Amino acid sequence: MSRDLMTPLARLSAYAAGQPIDRLPCVPIVGNTAARVVGARVGEFRGDGRLIAEAQVASYRLFNYDIIRIFTDLYTQAEAMGATVNYPEDETAYLAAPAVSDLSGIERLRPADPLKDGNLPHHLEAMRRAVDAVGAEVAVTGAVTCPFTNASFLVGAENLARLMMKDKAAVHRLCEISLETSLSYCEAILDAGCTPSLTDAMSSMSVIGPRQFREFSYPYLKRLIDYIHGRGKGVTLHICGKTSGIWEAMVEAGADCLSLDNDASILDAKLAVGDRVRLMGNVKPSEIMLQGTVDEVRRATLDCVAQGGDNPKGFIVASGCSLPTETPFANIHAMLDAVREAGWPVKPQVL
Repeated sequence: MSRDLMTPLARLSAYAAGQPIDRLPCVPIVGNTAARVVGARVGEFRGDGRLIAEAQVASYRLFNYDIIRIFTDLYTQAEAMGATVNYPEDETAYLAAPAVSDLSGIERLRPADPLKDGNLPHHLEAMRRAVDAVGAEVAVTGAVTCPFTNASFLVGAENLARLMMKDKAAVHRLCEISLETSLSYCEAILDAGCTPSLTDAMSSMSVIGPRQFREFSYPYLKRLIDYIHGRGKGVTLHICGKTSGIWEAMVEAGADCLSLDNDASILDAKLAVGDRVRLMGNVKPSEIMLQGTVDEVRRATLDCVAQGGDNPKGFIVASGCSLPTETPFANIHAMLDAVREAGWPVKPQVL
């Protein structure tokens, strides 16, 4: 397969301006798979910004995708605010215990200082190192957990669900303090020369309904996006699972690009909101990228191109969520090669 003719920054800039490009932008969302590129264990990322940067830069150089995303897990902000996170030796971290166990603890919570608390300083170091290494050719983003999702990690998902019914003020307090942390972290990410990339897993329709999203997530999400826009950067927003009932709200919140999970339909999103927002997605991370053959990856990638390639506001071919750690390198190469094969304008005979 022929190699790229443009750098990622040049490609994205030209694409946004309606100018000629060599292929559609493509972002297999490489998270902890990057550890395998440098022969590291996932647990070694904890507290080591140098290693995170080394792995992500090496992964970018190996696969030549269009955006680097500094990410290890969803819990960095919550941990910096007091949650307990378990770090297995070679698996993605998981939440072991929320920051507080009862309502009285909510008032004791304080926003995190991203320059001092938890692993946030190490992630910022990774961002700075990645920008220094390859920032002249590719955008480097830093993953930010959105306020509602972070609130669930502070008090526990089940407790948050009960509070939404019985004590709405407590939920808003949790979201407000989470927003303060998110804003401070976004400020530090932007100061590091990166762009925040927003992820809001618990705002999914698989977890809460559209009405609850509007009441508890949307106000804080909008304020966060407004801040990032105020710093002159666009916003990509990823919400896991089913999202069709909140696409309008996601656009109203100000998202410039909707990163869609594979539970969502690119075609339906294009018809519903594609005239107002760029779309990104959504090859299945586990079923196709992890477990599929190279040919299955190629076919699924071209299916995404067929569905979203003509989106009025643009389209980025991507995995539906972060890739599993053991995703075969050959399958990541296959995704990029399929996008190169499709070209731009897309060759209809390829699809």
